Amino acid sequence: MLKDVHDGQVHTLSTNPGLEVDDAVEATVAPDPPMEVTYRVIEVAERRRLSIEESEEPPTVHERELAAEAPAGELAREPRAGEGEVHVLTPPESDTAEAVADVIEDREATLSRAARLGVNRVEVRSEPGVVSVRYMP
Repeated sequence: MLKDVHDGQVHTLSTNPGLEVDDAVEATVAPDPPMEVTYRVIEVAERRRLSIEESEEPPTVHERELAAEAPAGELAREPRAGEGEVHVLTPPESDTAEAVADVIEDREATLSRAARLGVNRVEVRSEPGVVSVRYMP
């Protein structure tokens, strides 16, 4: 099954052309005749492996500054220098570990966002009251 990360459309594949669960692909698909309820991959223009990791490093000074400016429970977004984005969450200090787990466990949403941003890696850093989600090449 392939999911379009831009519009959420799901394409059930009749055969797997060797794709893995965490692959992001730019591909051309076509419906299988005669019922046109399943699809086949005609061409893969780009394929890259996506990953999520929790870092032992704390958020950067800049990420802490973004958190200090954001109201509790809010999300701040900022482009990364170069490519990607940084999202900074400001959960209550007691809920920081749960917020980190939510980001990592919601693998589909997190990796879909990485695919839309054109990056391969998601790194999650935290300290009490601050969670940074770094979408990086």
